[in-house]
Amino acid sequence: MRHFLHGVVLAAFLPLGGALAQSVAEDDAGFLKQAAHNGHAEVESGKLAQDKASSAQVKAYAQRMVDDHTKAHAELEQLAASKGVALPKTPDAAQQEKLKALGALSGAEFDRQYVEQMGVAAHEQTIALFQRGASNARDPQIKAYAAGLLPSLQHHLEMARALKSGKAK
Repeated sequence: MRHFLHGVVLAAFLPLGGALAQSVAEDDAGFLKQAAHNGHAEVESGKLAQDKASSAQVKAYAQRMVDDHTKAHAELEQLAASKGVALPKTPDAAQQEKLKALGALSGAEFDRQYVEQMGVAAHEQTIALFQRGASNARDPQIKAYAAGLLPSLQHHLEMARALKSGKAK
């Protein structure tokens, strides 16, 4: 009887501890996975813009996005691997739809939509994600990764806003 009660008490607390640890890991893993989706979307849209953009400034911005987000993704992959998190290999479904729609455009309309959707809107969303990661991540390495990329992401957004307003240098 004593072993039975001990087992019941132990069994009652095991799921709680597991769920608690799991939910923390799920939050951090969710950040890593969404960061990967966003990075893939930036790289794919940047490559698309290198082919389709009509403006030299938009092409230069797109190249910068491919370079910077490829580098950030390599760091993300190392971090995720060290945490045992498998990252997605593509943009998410909504991002894939945006890329498909962008791919159907050309000329100045492509430039305008690329800068608005991938330059401004996507970076605003990614900055919000990384701000949450920098503030809320349980894992100190994930928190540091998010905080470390914020200045670069904010600079990308400033560049996109300058392109959108016609004040790009």
